[in-house]
Amino acid sequence: MAQDQTQDESPNPEQSEASETTNTPQEAGRRGGQLVSKKYGREFFQEIGKKGGSTTKQRHGADFYEKIGKKGGRATAKRHGKPFYHEIGKKGGHRVRELIERAKSQQVSETEKPEE
Repeated sequence: MAQDQTQDESPNPEQSEASETTNTPQEAGRRGGQLVSKKYGREFFQEIGKKGGSTTKQRHGADFYEKIGKKGGRATAKRHGKPFYHEIGKKGGHRVRELIERAKSQQVSETEKPEE
């Protein structure tokens, strides 16, 4: 009976679905990351990130991060221009202001709480 099955039938529906869509390396990487995240959780990524950062610091030194940060900043400036930095600076300033106000209001509400 196995010979009577057509080649169009796929025993695994995920395989047939995956073969119908175009897989770019970015899409495959994103899906792989989602599966790993689902399997191991957020803490797994935090742990491997810390290990990677420590290893990089040992191999290249702390100055390496400054160098790659500047390199990334130059590339971003070239790609987006000064108006981009102006806009993200304003957004960052607004966010900081919101966080400060929230912290102040929490302090006030905590000091006004009656002790139990």
